[in-house]
Amino acid sequence: MVIIWSIPARKDLQLIHQYIAHDSKLYAKHVIRDITNKVEVLLELPRIGKIVAEIGEDNVREISIYSYRIMYELIGEVIYIHGIIHKRRHFMPEDLHRD
Repeated sequence: MVIIWSIPARKDLQLIHQYIAHDSKLYAKHVIRDITNKVEVLLELPRIGKIVAEIGEDNVREISIYSYRIMYELIGEVIYIHGIIHKRRHFMPEDLHRD
């Protein structure tokens, strides 16, 4: 298995870091570390996440950490990280960039 972060997912990480860093650079660093560590678990347990209800496809899943939904897709031996979305955000299937 290999993990590939999409450009939008990388941007999500940057924005999360910037937002949290306004209050605490240390906490921002910890949150980003925790998110990336959570994603690394997918290498061993790729189906640990639940199916994204708004999409309803078995291969499009999400794992949660803090206030975020990490959305990913399984295609063969590749785990594509598509985005990190705040749980309070109204998510629509077209918001997920599956390039």
